[in-house]
Amino acid sequence: MFRSCLTNASHTVASSSRSSLHTSAVLNAHLTSKQARHEKVSKVQARINHKLAFDAQREYAVLGHRPGQDQKWRSCVLAKAIITEDALYSDSVPVIIHSPEGDIELPPHLSFGITERSKELLFQVLPPLSAQKGVTKFSENVVSEMQEAMEKEKTKANMFAKVVDLRNANAKGLAFENRRRCVKLFSPPGNPHDTGRPEVQAALLTIQIRGLWKHLLTFRKDIDNRRGLRQLVHERAKILKYLKRLDRDRYEAVLPQLGLDAASVEGELVV
Repeated sequence: MFRSCLTNASHTVASSSRSSLHTSAVLNAHLTSKQARHEKVSKVQARINHKLAFDAQREYAVLGHRPGQDQKWRSCVLAKAIITEDALYSDSVPVIIHSPEGDIELPPHLSFGITERSKELLFQVLPPLSAQKGVTKFSENVVSEMQEAMEKEKTKANMFAKVVDLRNANAKGLAFENRRRCVKLFSPPGNPHDTGRPEVQAALLTIQIRGLWKHLLTFRKDIDNRRGLRQLVHERAKILKYLKRLDRDRYEAVLPQLGLDAASVEGELVV
């Protein structure tokens, strides 16, 4: 009887000791794995935060303003002057020109570098001259012939307006129109085609930089264009620094016109 009780007591003590030892080991292992997971998550989050900060610094050097300050670009002079694809296809209200031969519908944007003076000559001066040229002899049917000639000229003018619509142009045609507008906008009044002016060069580079940035947001593995973007950003900074040494007033005036901060041009640029 005593032996059986002693055996049961020893089994109870052994089982309780093993149970306590097993519980503490599992608890310590659980805490260790939990700490490891927490440290791993912290390292991953730290890498994500570092990447976000680096991307924000790169975007600041490229776009010229802090993330979330897109209104600064949309309100600048350059952004209002150029035409984007979205604005090109959203603005479809034609411009009506009233002329003796009839109304002519013009698209809101014309390609091939057609200026306001050229538009006036093509759609207001040329049609009546061409109609008069077709009627060379005076006869009893001269009025009807003149009306018929003017109707033909109106049809030709409407067809020509559709041909020179900027919506028919490709990406190169749109880029040419934007370059023409930049040169005209940032050139001095006495020389409207001064392509060597630093303000003109900086504006043209800004358009190129924004186009490449938009492309790289879609095609992130395009290494060649990423290298080209880096070169354009540093070239723009070089031109603006030269303008700052040349004339500080012009430098401070052109930065808001391009939608740029001074810190995005000066100092070290990470692209």
